[in-house]
Amino acid sequence: MEPAMTVSPDLERRAREALADIVALRQDVASEGRATFRRWRPRIGRAGFAPSALNLAHYMAVRRRDLRPLQRRLMALGVSSLGRLEGRVLASLDAVAVALSALAGVASAATPPSQRQFFRGEARLQRNAAEILGPAGPGRNGRIVVTLATGDADDPAIIADLVRRGAEIVRINCAHDKPAVWERMIASARAATTADGRRPRVLMDIAGPKVRTGYVMTPQDRSRVYVGDVILLSREAQPSAPDIPFQMTCTAPEVLDRIGPGDRVSIDDGKLHGVITRAAHGGFLVGIERGRLGGVKLRSEKGLNFPTADLGLDPLTDKDRQDLDFITAHADMVGHSFVQTADHVAALQEELARRTPAWRRLGLVGKIETPRAVRNLPEIIVQAAGCQPFAVMIARGDLAVEMGFERVAELQEEIMWLCEAAHVPVIWATQVLEDLVKDGMPSRGEMTDAAMSGRAEGVLLNKGPNIGLAVDVLGRLLGRMGEHQLKKTPTLRALHAWDERGPGPAESGPGQ
Repeated sequence: MEPAMTVSPDLERRAREALADIVALRQDVASEGRATFRRWRPRIGRAGFAPSALNLAHYMAVRRRDLRPLQRRLMALGVSSLGRLEGRVLASLDAVAVALSALAGVASAATPPSQRQFFRGEARLQRNAAEILGPAGPGRNGRIVVTLATGDADDPAIIADLVRRGAEIVRINCAHDKPAVWERMIASARAATTADGRRPRVLMDIAGPKVRTGYVMTPQDRSRVYVGDVILLSREAQPSAPDIPFQMTCTAPEVLDRIGPGDRVSIDDGKLHGVITRAAHGGFLVGIERGRLGGVKLRSEKGLNFPTADLGLDPLTDKDRQDLDFITAHADMVGHSFVQTADHVAALQEELARRTPAWRRLGLVGKIETPRAVRNLPEIIVQAAGCQPFAVMIARGDLAVEMGFERVAELQEEIMWLCEAAHVPVIWATQVLEDLVKDGMPSRGEMTDAAMSGRAEGVLLNKGPNIGLAVDVLGRLLGRMGEHQLKKTPTLRALHAWDERGPGPAESGPGQ
């Protein structure tokens, strides 16, 4: 028989001190979480979401605190440092308390969670992902979502090939095309099947109130805008202002009543960045501070963003309401573009309820793409998942424009953590394998980005001439990365890269 472990007095002392901190933290988190949950409870109509909402409330209470000093102490004691507690907040705290009690030589006041209880949140997330996104392909956790192009409507073989290669979800962007085209796309998708007989699910995004450039005016000798140039943004072109050669209007002129000097402006989805310097000619002068070194052509129908202003736009346009008639009759999921508050979600749900009594079975995908949406994400999750199957799409394109490119990596992590705490699946979107899709060869950086996307429950590929190859590559990549990591947790599959044979060359293609 092995001799009993002897615990030094110093170790016992440090364990007792850490235990006291964990017990106090657990009490505070449970109390604050219950208070938040009581405020949310009236919105939760799905009983199955209530435990997830409570865990989300507990997670928010934990993350209001800086626990880094405590984490270091826990690491030195050889117990969990709480770095992966998202889906199981109280169970994680209880498990740490039990371990610390043993080290301190005192009776534990916490009940040790069983293995089933400890991983219950993980199981809920998997069930929720399967409910809204459908099952993942063989050998991987993430689903592949593919945006369809207009031409796909007239060639069913294209969609069938994408599904055969491993696409589990097809996405239709309602900002483009018409119902007749969408109907042909969906008919082809419904007719397509995977190797094991599954049909792809259909996600349809409503366009939302995307503000774009309207009429533009440039000098005869120069169409490109450079850093240092000034653009007049106004309701109407001002030919009487020859001293301002670059001018533009916007497709939602009412936003000019909500912006002013000091507000930031992004043009052409982030290719140009400027700030409003002053009012002039019935509009505003925008001084360009950042942009591409080679300049950017000022064109109509390009995205306009105002990151520092609340534009007060209705997230549901008249076109969106018309499109919802089609979506509720044909799609499995509706993508809510530019959702920013719980009230926006409730307004969409009211529109869905007017169109079908079965709206609570329709999946809802909230596209998070503005600072306001990030701030209100917990409330958005509760309103949405409290009523129907729900997933979050991290729309990194507009998010980068609105919050700055350097913050996207940080924010996508925070969004994923929050969603995991709520047991809500995530779709990782924007420019995944973009070079491969467009040009046939991926960059090194985008392969790493695609590998990291395996921590999400879905990954969106945009349309392009090599989309089929991208589906192949992404499917293999997700399968391999799924053997090494589950959400934030590295999994210790046996590694063979250092055996006598070495890792070996790729078998074929850029994804091998």
